[in-house]
Amino acid sequence: MIITKRVPDGGPSGARRGAPVVKKRVAEIFEESISLKRAFLNENLEVLERIILGLAHVLEGGHKVLLFGNGGSAADAQHIAAEFVNRYLIDRPPLPAIALTTDSSVLTSIANDFSFKDVFAKQIRAIGRSGDAAIGISTSGRSENVVRGLEVAREIGLITIGFGGPPGTVMQDVCEHYLCVKSRSTPRIQEVHQLIGHTVVEVVDQVLFGMPRA
Repeated sequence: MIITKRVPDGGPSGARRGAPVVKKRVAEIFEESISLKRAFLNENLEVLERIILGLAHVLEGGHKVLLFGNGGSAADAQHIAAEFVNRYLIDRPPLPAIALTTDSSVLTSIANDFSFKDVFAKQIRAIGRSGDAAIGISTSGRSENVVRGLEVAREIGLITIGFGGPPGTVMQDVCEHYLCVKSRSTPRIQEVHQLIGHTVVEVVDQVLFGMPRA
């Protein structure tokens, strides 16, 4: 008996037929990201300037930056912290930044003994000091644990900075400086947040150390 296997639509022939659709969607995604970045910059340049100068002042004064978020935003918090502590484009002294998303024992004990909404707030209360900066990251602007962390940070005298999403969220109300990314697409908002993180670290370095881009 000879058995002939049918090539599924997703196989080589299906992939070839889908190529024009793939190219179209790839181009759309890039254009969405580019357009959102342009719109964000037009509306937030002055806020970004204040954030950069504020963080430079915090770090120059010997204080630290605390960063936190959930999921992809947790990864962004860790990414930015690493750029501050190690280096970005120039070799300079390490700068104090801590991502509050990395200690699994702390996170799980707080979530287990109290509530997941407290996982950042309790850490900020423990290690935050007046004059530090807190950067909360949430694509929705509604993450309860991020909002709670920012509330505690403001209460004890930290500069509160939010990387958020659409306007009109509770997160915006608890931030001294809030960056609003006007989109309903989580991936596109995350792409803007990543660019914000790189920009902040690069320009803070330039403000503090006066070195040109490497």
